[in-house]
Amino acid sequence: MNFLRILLVHNAYQLRGGEDAVVDAELELLRGHGHAVEVFQRHNDELKVTPRWKAAVDTVWSTCSVTALTESIRRFRPDVVHFHNTFPLISPSAYWAVRAAGLPVVQTLHNFRLHCPQATYLREGRVCEDCLGHLPWRSVLHGCYRDSRAQSAVLTGMLVLHRSILNTYRDKVTRYIALNEFCRRKFIEGGLPAERVMVKPNFVDSPPPPLAERTSFLFVGRLSAEKGIDVLVRAWALLDIAPCLRVAGTGPEAGLLEGHPGLIALGALSEEAVRTEMGCSVALVLPSICYESFPRTLVEAFACALPVIASRLGPLIDLIEEGVTGLLFEPGNAADLAHKLNWAHAHPERMAEMGRNARAKYEAEFSATRNYAQLIAIYEEAISAVAKEVR
Repeated sequence: MNFLRILLVHNAYQLRGGEDAVVDAELELLRGHGHAVEVFQRHNDELKVTPRWKAAVDTVWSTCSVTALTESIRRFRPDVVHFHNTFPLISPSAYWAVRAAGLPVVQTLHNFRLHCPQATYLREGRVCEDCLGHLPWRSVLHGCYRDSRAQSAVLTGMLVLHRSILNTYRDKVTRYIALNEFCRRKFIEGGLPAERVMVKPNFVDSPPPPLAERTSFLFVGRLSAEKGIDVLVRAWALLDIAPCLRVAGTGPEAGLLEGHPGLIALGALSEEAVRTEMGCSVALVLPSICYESFPRTLVEAFACALPVIASRLGPLIDLIEEGVTGLLFEPGNAADLAHKLNWAHAHPERMAEMGRNARAKYEAEFSATRNYAQLIAIYEEAISAVAKEVR
């Protein structure tokens, strides 16, 4: 086997999330198989001391990132450069540095920012695809990114420059990784070359869970509007029974949990603590009102033999098989979610069976072993594609 030299590139978030966890997991996975891996990283904490005008310029084209990445490539001599997040400090200009060095670029598409400045195809609490396949000028009109027309304009400028003027996304990225077929179809519909968009899901490396009594429901994630916290709280008020819902996470809508018996706010938990919670839960609840690219918590749940009750929306329709690995409800419909929660509470044996099915699906599709093989195949294909260009 040929061991590769891999440079991972990531713009880390101020509040650590799923993308950051995926980067760490892939780093450990690759090093565990003997590959030499380094990380080129910038952190959004830099924004606390960066003038707004400078942050806006760097979002569109970061000369600093190009210079630093070029030096990292010269020193480390990678075979392939794998990007996760470039927004806002690294910027798409970094692809140019990699291609100037004659190296392949692989980009994992964790969200929809390539076509939607808000990144989730969500506006005013509803799915919005107005910018799909079009220049996203409507996002400026509506102030989609952080309710700011100015910030939305910066993001739109970045997309216009790199999509329509410089053709960065078409010419400088060798292979894209979509997290599932739904996302792949969306990115192709938005203009990416179909032959360059591969599918590789998120993964976790997790042994079978220990046997434990499962008595409560669980939510894990950011407590924010797009995650459907309001839907979850309203559904809880409609339940016929009184189980416990344990909520792991922090965010701007944490206050919605107050005053509701049975809703227990756990705050931010470590990955180990989350796995412990999953091991004693009846189901994970995913009430998102936006397209979820691929919630890592879903893979963690399946690994823990935990079925998932989720919105019938976007990729979740394909990831969760109704009545086999979980239950689906109409997005935003608190009454339907309450109905599914009541049913799950009344049928513990069926939920346990779904949990076993979920673990089997994890072992077949989302394990570290399978994911490693998929990732290396994508790297080798990207390396081969660039080699053909110079012949």
